[in-house]
This record gives sequence, structure tokens and C-alpha cells, in this order.
Amino acid sequence: MKKLSIITLLLLMALMGACKTEKTEKAATPAIDVSLTDAEKAGGVLTPEIMWKYGRIGTIALSPDGSTVLYQVTNYDLPTEARATNIWSVPASGGDPVQLTTEGGAGPQWIENGARIAFLAGGKIMVMNPDGTGKKEITGLEDFEILSFSPAGDKVYFTRRVKLDQTANEKYGLPNAKVRIINDLMYRHWDYWHDYSYSHVFVASFDGTAISNEKDIMEGQRFDAPDAPWFDEADLAWSPDGKYLAYACKKLTGKAYSLSTNTDIYLYDVTTGGEKNITEGNMGYDKTPVFSPDGSMIAYSSMEEDGYESDLERLFVYNIASGERKWVSQGWDYNVGNIQWNGSAEIWFTSAYLGRQPVFKISLADGAVTKVTEGDYDMGPLQLRNNTLVAGIQSMARPTEVAKVDMAGGQFSMITEVNGHIYESIKMGKSEERYIKTKDGKDLQMWIIYPPDFDPSKKYPALLYCKGGPQGPLGQSWNYRWNYQVMAANGYIVVAVNRRGNSGFGSYWREQISGDYGGKNIQDYLDGIDAMAKEPFVDKDRLGAVGASYGGYSVFYLAGMHNKRFKAFVAHCGVYNTVAEYGSTEEYWYPNKDYQGAPWDKPQPPGYNKFSPHTMVDKWDTPILIITGANDFRIPYSQSLEAFNSAQLRGVPARLLFFENESHWVTKPQNSVIWQKEYFEFLDSYLK
Repeated sequence: MKKLSIITLLLLMALMGACKTEKTEKAATPAIDVSLTDAEKAGGVLTPEIMWKYGRIGTIALSPDGSTVLYQVTNYDLPTEARATNIWSVPASGGDPVQLTTEGGAGPQWIENGARIAFLAGGKIMVMNPDGTGKKEITGLEDFEILSFSPAGDKVYFTRRVKLDQTANEKYGLPNAKVRIINDLMYRHWDYWHDYSYSHVFVASFDGTAISNEKDIMEGQRFDAPDAPWFDEADLAWSPDGKYLAYACKKLTGKAYSLSTNTDIYLYDVTTGGEKNITEGNMGYDKTPVFSPDGSMIAYSSMEEDGYESDLERLFVYNIASGERKWVSQGWDYNVGNIQWNGSAEIWFTSAYLGRQPVFKISLADGAVTKVTEGDYDMGPLQLRNNTLVAGIQSMARPTEVAKVDMAGGQFSMITEVNGHIYESIKMGKSEERYIKTKDGKDLQMWIIYPPDFDPSKKYPALLYCKGGPQGPLGQSWNYRWNYQVMAANGYIVVAVNRRGNSGFGSYWREQISGDYGGKNIQDYLDGIDAMAKEPFVDKDRLGAVGASYGGYSVFYLAGMHNKRFKAFVAHCGVYNTVAEYGSTEEYWYPNKDYQGAPWDKPQPPGYNKFSPHTMVDKWDTPILIITGANDFRIPYSQSLEAFNSAQLRGVPARLLFFENESHWVTKPQNSVIWQKEYFEFLDSYLK
């Protein structure tokens, strides 16, 4: 489980303005057919196969003068699992898009003050003119992961993995041995085993045609920058004059790393090689540095509490000359993300807010926060240049497109329509916001997603969607696996409850869940589904509950105490036995905070003796589909095996879907389709 508010987007999008190498299992083809078949058009509803025909927008880059937007689009070929990524251009004011690359292109970045575009293609660094002509290769650099050109145009920073640790093979001179010698924690993380190397930041010279004189600014350090496991490009930033580089790093290893969230932001002087920790003394996450346009200040996101990955994301500003740090969003009880400067007196950002993610602005003079955009959308990431603001925008009905936001009035207009060909034939279900009162008298927001062509005179089966996290927002996001519209297209009403723990409703609501996993947030789920079960168009005898990660935990927990409300369950990568999970996970700050300690503490925290689903398996009586991946080290797959074995031994109808080459998520195209097919085959057999 993990707070994945902005992180979920970061997995799908590269940071705007930086190049990043892409690792593919199959070679990309120059062009992929994404047109709908006649049968798909005739069906008129969203299917798992159609979802792999969506073009997926990645990097978005606004030109320095604010006139032009670059964006990359990735298309997939389901039969071969090949993918093609190319770069497009469109006027920020709207107009006809132009495809700038046809043989592959990713990570577009404006250089030389907008005169040229740098990008990646076929593992090479390329440049081209803004109209796509004059493509040339930049030489001198091959082994890198993240790459960014300085605003001044004479330098680059890049990241590269640097091997510093000795393998068992090297120690004993036995190259065919398959063994690890482990002396500390963090030997594996989320979905990968430690490979004896570390992600380091390098700086190098650039003369317009070649990169040279590279320097490892972290030489000899056994730390990752950006921080593992996301290696987020937003944690690296150039100053406008290219004299400074800011980067976030957690300079801890092993057990200390596993217990702490204390990342810091380091200001590196490119000329002298000097370095300063500008967030020293703050013990929580400090991330995403962004320089002001005049280079005098750095805005960044900061959490106060060490070991609390879902603490309030506060907006801080650091004055480079004076060294002063100021909490500019003090009094604002919501998170701050996607930071963009507007001059040196105002910052624009996004925040999860009441089940949506609008754009806000804050005055540095008095800290006044103003909500800018309206509507049922999640906005972000943002790019603000020369009084022009563009944003990624998505909803429960559409994946990310690009919009221009009127900075005066907050209205926005779409400037891309990558997937218009799909919506010509495919109907989306209506999304509706509802509020109910909880059992303890709190206001509870829910999103209800209805099937296309919903008929209120009919009765429909309903699915309670249990979100992961456990913190983080449930907003207007689009997901290619847990997709509300695909569920609705299969004839289900989806009930998405913003239960306690979800962000966007203030700190009390977000923090209440820690130490109370099986408590009020679970009751929120029951209150939500009970309210919908009273509707005449919902069949109360055909209810299911589904979810992943903390949502999987929620399903396991509900299975032992739902009092026959549900007729089917689906749990993906859920926690079943919290004691066993504690002994096999890796990021120990998470259970120490959310379970309120370790299982051997005296008295034992309720996260182990009261709120562990395995303690109620004797009450399981409802069919359950359990899904997991072999490379999930966050919630190790053994948790799902325990749950499946227990259900089988107790005679509960259970199915296990085990992916040998997936982790906490299912990302490969054909695996994803099988996931969807099994998901609906199982649910339909019990709810239809």
C-alpha cells in the first residue's frame, strides 16, 4: 500500500520538460492501427481491447513564449505488445495538431529558448526544429536514464546507475553462482531487487552538437537521486541561469532508509561544486524543487513528520540569498502539487479537493489561496510560461488530454483530442456526485458511475469500489485497469466512496485512518453501499466489493464481517495477514505509522490483533477472486496465496489469478486483458 495521489499520474506521464529513456519489452513500430473494428463500433461500449487502442499522452512541454505545446502520444498494438511513441505539436490557443516524429520520439524538451527541440528516439538524443525538420543526433552520451538541458543551453544534467557494491560472484570469482549476500534491509523495493548500483546525478557540458565533460556530483555515495522507487524527474531542477541544480535525495541506507521518509533538497553549485542541504532539520519528505523565474527562490513540497508518507504536502519557499524558509501555504489544509511560478509573487498548483483536482493559486505576500478552475476534472500536470497556462486534464470518462486555462477567469478549452475516434462510437456512463450521512453523522461524498443508456426502471447489480492507498485522492482520475467506465459498460453501477483516509477533505479526514484500518473507514464503505442498495434501480441481492492494495485489504476485511451484504468479492494485491506482511515488506515507515507499531510491541497494536483480515477468515462465506503478481514486494504475493489457500481450505469458492511477470500493478497489454476477462467472468457468474 502506498499514497499514490500524484504518483499514479507520474507512472503514466514523464515530467514535463525532461527526457527519459523508455524501456520496452518489444521494439516499437513506426505506426500502429488504433481504429475501431466494425464489431467494436456496433457494440458501442468500452471493452478491455478498446482501452489498448487509446493514445496515451505523456510528456507535455509548453514553449518559452507560451505559444506552442509539445506532447507525446504512445500507442500500443495488443497482438504483438509493441508500442510506438511519437511527438506532436499544437498551438496553445488551439488549432490543428502536427505530428513532428513518425519513427519514434519521446520526452520533448524546448532548448535554446525555443529555437530547437531535444528528444529521444531509438536510444539516441536528437534535436529538431519546432516544425519537425532538421533532425540531428547529439553525440557524446549513451548511458543515462533522465536527461535535461539547462535553460542557458550550455549544460545538461542526467542520471545514470553507478555500480558501487560487490556481488557474491565478484567476491568469490564464481560467475555462474546465483546467490545474494544480504547484510541490511532494502535489498528489494516495490518491484525490483537491488542491483548493486545507485542512481546518481551527473552534470556535463553541451556545445549544441555534443555532450562532454561529464561529472558525477554524487561520486561514491550509496544513495539514489531521484529517490527510489519512483525516480521522479520532478525531484530535479535547473536554475534559470543554469548555475544551480536542485535535487531531492534520501541520504540513508538499509534499515535507516526503511524506517524514514526524510528526503532533503540539495542545492548544487555547478561552477564550484559546492552543495547545501536547504531543507536540513525537516524530517519528512522534501521534494519537487521549482526555481522562481528570476532564480532567487525555490518552491518545494514538504511533509513535516518523519515516517508518515501521507502527511500534509505543504508549500515552502526557500530564499537562496538569505537561506530563509517560509511555509507559504500555512493554514491551507489540503495538499499542494504540480507547482508552477507566475512571476515571483504568485504560485499556481493543483490539489485534491472534494473529490476533484482543480487548479489553485496562492499569493506569496499573504498566503491567500484562490480556486481557479471548476468542474468534475482532475487537472495536472501544469505548465505556465509567459502568462500562458496549459494543463493535463482527465475525468472518469476520459484519459488525459491537454487544455489551455484562462488565467483570468479559470475557464479552459481543450487543445488536444487524441482519442476522439473512440468517442465517435463508444458511449460513456454518467458520473454523479452524492453526499450521505455516515453512521456517526459525518458528510460522506461518493461518486456513482452508471451504465451507458442507464434505465432507472430497471434493477442493476452494483460494485463497491474500495480504493488503495490507504491515503490519497479518489477524484476524477482515469485508470486503465480499475476503470469505472468498463465496469459500467458491463452493466454494473459503480459506487466509489471517499471514505476516511482519502485526501481532499482536510487533514482530519485523511489522518483518521492511521491505527483504525478496520474501523470508521470500513463503516463508511458499508454506509455507502447500504445507501445505494435502497435505490429502486439497485438490486440489493447482487452486490459485489472490489479493490486493490489497501482496497484489497478492505475486501478481505469486509469478507469477514459484511453480514451477507455482498455476493462476490475481488481482491488484488491485498494485505491478508498484517503480522506476516510486516515480516516480508520493505518500507517499514508505512506499517509503523498506519499499524501504529510493530507486531512484537507490548501491548500489540490493534493493526495486528484486531484489524488483520486473517483473524476473521472463519466467517468467510462469499465467493472471492484473488489476484497478485510474483514481483510485488510492497505487499508480497504470499499474502494473496495465504488468503486463497485459507478460502479453499474452508470451502469458500475462490479463484487465484497469479501473474508471473507483474508486480503491484498489471501493466503488460495481454496480461491486462486477461485481468479484465477474468474479473468480469468471475463477477458475472455470481452477480448476473
